[in-house]
Amino acid sequence: MSALPAPTSSPSLLDRPAGGALQLIFTTLPALLRLTCGLFGAVTALAVRTPPVRVPLLLAAVAALTGWSLWYAARALRVGIGPGLVAGDVTFTVAASLLAPLLVAPEVLPGEGSWLAVLASTTVINAQATAPARWSVPAGLLVTAGYAAGTSAAGNTVEAGAHAATLLMQTACTAMMAAVMRRWIGRADTAFADFQRLRRHVVLARTAREVERRQNRDLHDTVLATLTMVGLGALPAGSAALRDRAAADLRTLVGLAHARAGPVGDPTDAGPTEVGPVDAGPVDVDAGLRALLATHPQLRVTATLPPCAAPAGVTAALVDATAAALANVARHAPDATVTVRLGRSHGGIVVEVVDDGPGFDPATIPLHRYGVRESIRGRMAEVGGRAVVTSAPGMGTRITLEWPHVD
Repeated sequence: MSALPAPTSSPSLLDRPAGGALQLIFTTLPALLRLTCGLFGAVTALAVRTPPVRVPLLLAAVAALTGWSLWYAARALRVGIGPGLVAGDVTFTVAASLLAPLLVAPEVLPGEGSWLAVLASTTVINAQATAPARWSVPAGLLVTAGYAAGTSAAGNTVEAGAHAATLLMQTACTAMMAAVMRRWIGRADTAFADFQRLRRHVVLARTAREVERRQNRDLHDTVLATLTMVGLGALPAGSAALRDRAAADLRTLVGLAHARAGPVGDPTDAGPTEVGPVDAGPVDVDAGLRALLATHPQLRVTATLPPCAAPAGVTAALVDATAAALANVARHAPDATVTVRLGRSHGGIVVEVVDDGPGFDPATIPLHRYGVRESIRGRMAEVGGRAVVTSAPGMGTRITLEWPHVD
């Protein structure tokens, strides 16, 4: 006979919430039923002690019933109902039933109202609720046979047949109800487990896509951007700017290879700055932008950079998004005049990158391109900000980076 887990078992309630709740119910209710019916039976057993009741034997039986009821309830509520409790309950009930001629007065047997009838019914119901059917049904039949034999020996075959039929009905109904509940509860837990497993797969897949997206973005903003600028002649071979960018790109590649998340990066790096926590800081945004502009000596940039600080993650996002915007200018409009402005608006921070290049239609950007979608808009979205790209063919380009809160 397999034991039910303890009702307070947290893994069961977490991993199998429906089954855990059912076990809690099927442990608490039988414990309370045994306690109340046992104590009630002990009191009523002493009410009628007419012959042939053996008073010393009755007192011993009442003491045993009281002690057993208290032990059963305490044990069940503390550690759950195991095979020992079920077997002990059945054994005690059968023994008491067989001693019916010495424990129950003949006048209280009729009508299935004796304390022995209550004891037998309680045992049958509890057995079905707390044990598998392959054990609980035979246990119910054993209690029924014991009660019928005891009451027949007491001289009341009518009561023996009547309550035996009641016990059989209680065994069948309770067993079927418990089986149906366990079956449907099992299906509910299976569905819950499938949902949790699917949810974990979705989270893992989403995380993998996010890691891949960030790696692709970092590669786009570093190695690919450098190679493009070299190909366009914006970074002459042997120049200090090329050496600095190559060194920064190498650090980015090493970091990606080791999948290591480090602190906020050095603003002098041409590559992307590792985004730190939004609430870390503060870090000077103006200093980061100045260091960034120093890596683009080939561009004609006019900068307005008043003192301004923000949390480290926000500063990193603003600097890196600006770097992506300048990389796009160097790639697509190297001869354009660029204006970079840093300011505040409604308690937030705004960085504008404006160029008078040929412009483009933002709606025509292919989905696989990372420059605007990920390197600019994606970075700002990660820190709760936004990026607005305003451009049209022949009208230049304005990129506005906004972070709405500074406290």
